[in-house]
Amino acid sequence: MTLDVKTPVVSINPKAPEQDRIITAARHIHDGNLVIFPTETVYGIAADWANPLAMKRLREVKKRALDKPFSVMISQKELIRNYTSYDSPQLYKLIDKYWPGPLTVIVPTALGGSTIGIRIPDHPVALKLVQNAHCTIAAPSANFEGNPAPTTCEEALRDLDGLVDLAVDSGRVDIGMASTIVDFMFAKPKVVREGVIQQKDVDKVTQTKTILFVCTGNSCRSVMAEYLLRKMLKGREDVAIASAGTGVIFPTSASQEAVNVLRERDIDAQEHQSQAVTNMLLKKSDMIFVMTRSHREQVLERVPGVEKRVYLLGEFQGLPIKRESDLDISDPIGRSHVQYQECARMIQDCLEKIIQLI
Repeated sequence: MTLDVKTPVVSINPKAPEQDRIITAARHIHDGNLVIFPTETVYGIAADWANPLAMKRLREVKKRALDKPFSVMISQKELIRNYTSYDSPQLYKLIDKYWPGPLTVIVPTALGGSTIGIRIPDHPVALKLVQNAHCTIAAPSANFEGNPAPTTCEEALRDLDGLVDLAVDSGRVDIGMASTIVDFMFAKPKVVREGVIQQKDVDKVTQTKTILFVCTGNSCRSVMAEYLLRKMLKGREDVAIASAGTGVIFPTSASQEAVNVLRERDIDAQEHQSQAVTNMLLKKSDMIFVMTRSHREQVLERVPGVEKRVYLLGEFQGLPIKRESDLDISDPIGRSHVQYQECARMIQDCLEKIIQLI
């Protein structure tokens, strides 16, 4: 730092942030003070979003008009639910792709009537500050309105020296331009401030249809469904296909019989690794196909909001249903190769009808 500054400056290593210094800076934010800090895009000013006095002071320091809101930073994707009830798969596809990273999304607030900008920074120091402040952090760029956004702590202090309580110096930022802002209040997600993520990138992610197959262990039924549909839709770049299990704890390979049955259809699933069903997977999926009624209950217990996007795969068999249990596709695990073949045939019959909806 070459300036003779009035604001105290603390240096924090971006590759190995010193925890005691992180705690000091985080405590400043929690106590209602203003702190300059680095992100991967530009340097920002952190303030406690829920503290009226801190926010009033932040607005005065930024010289920002009353009708221009501040975005906030969170540390985990799932925490977005604390700020908005907006549950479009397009939103979750985009944040799953780009968070942590240089993306701010504008969504309606949980209470409605207004909007809020939210992002997760991809910078070790910023993330640790968000995690340790134990409050919601408002984080505009560390400059006066209209001035260039700062890429170093020194640049930030040219505007703000003496106006903030602490400055964290972690060297020059990686990107050097503000985050892309995508507004979800339009008919389709719209870039209202372009950064390294462009409208074409947003369109590609949000307009891709995501299909998810769910079983228990993600080793037999959902694997066969995923790989069979991949082959049937080969060349369709507008569709993303995945599978997961409600009972997966550790990643495992697909069952050997499932691999063998798929190999008979010239499909290689040898490298498949099971994954657990997560809220993010469910929320970003446009269509969720489960193998049994029990799987459907488990999915809806996790994320009730996806109810209209969950289907029993067996509903698409095209056969007369005598009993409700006929809708379940039974687990072939531990059974004969012939029974695996029958299970794969049943799944493929269902998929033949499903591809007409995709």
